[in-house]
Amino acid sequence: MSLAIDRHTSGVYVICATPFSETGAIDFASLDRLLDFYIAHGVTGITALGIMGEADKLTPDERKAVLDRILKRTGGTTPVVVGVSDSGLDNLRDFAAHAMDRGAAGVMVAPSRGTPREDRVIGYFHQVCEALGPDVPVVYQDFPQTTGVPISTRGILELTRDLPQIVMLKHEDSPGLAKVSAIRAAEAKGSPRLSILCGNGGIHLPQELSRGADGAMTGFAYVEALVETVRLFHAGEADRAEDIYDCYLPILRMEQQLGIGLAIRKHILMRRGAIASATLRAPGPKLSGIDVAEIDRLMARTEAKRKALG
Repeated sequence: MSLAIDRHTSGVYVICATPFSETGAIDFASLDRLLDFYIAHGVTGITALGIMGEADKLTPDERKAVLDRILKRTGGTTPVVVGVSDSGLDNLRDFAAHAMDRGAAGVMVAPSRGTPREDRVIGYFHQVCEALGPDVPVVYQDFPQTTGVPISTRGILELTRDLPQIVMLKHEDSPGLAKVSAIRAAEAKGSPRLSILCGNGGIHLPQELSRGADGAMTGFAYVEALVETVRLFHAGEADRAEDIYDCYLPILRMEQQLGIGLAIRKHILMRRGAIASATLRAPGPKLSGIDVAEIDRLMARTEAKRKALG
């Protein structure tokens, strides 16, 4: 059975956090537990070593060790997309080859940092795809709030048309709903279909789904909220999907704070028993006592509201 992503991939690919011990060492036991937690909550797939996975704080050997552990734990039954973005094209190619050789479903690449010119971005992805080879499925990570490199709808359509291995858009542009609509409108006129999974913690997920997105690729700590929302929407129960989503919106909004969001996410995962420690690798923010009290209160309210909904 092929687990490779394609232009029709849908569902929820959760961005996997990287657990660390209090000393900053990778906590592989917690990584196993976290993967089991995600799978038990019904995710379609795992996305490893993304921005929220603190991949940039890992050594090359650590990145391989984390990836190998994830692929071993998922056992070839859950597709794994691997973030391979790197400032060096040779490094990107080599890590992508390592991932694909061990059974990854595809790789995710963000545009290289630099002058935000669209011709430069398009040229870069031609280089990336040539280096990877035509058989490696690619996710274009469109997250200009972090990369500083935007791309237009026209640029995305040009890339996915000229480079057939770019099969998925990880949509994180903001505001970005019009971009989803424009891509789907272009497809109705003959442009190749592109799988669209959305990020930003799922903050706009119901609207993105209504515009034609296929699901989510993000790391909200209540991943079951994403799974239920996508499943019900695709089953034709959009109102029920949004009712459930609304239960989680206050804590999702809390988690989406720039700069401190990952610390909040890890705290919630720790409170839920998925990881042993909420430690981030330095440099990184630390929660105050007030932060923790607010998060714990929101967790209790969220879980009570979801239970009451049935």
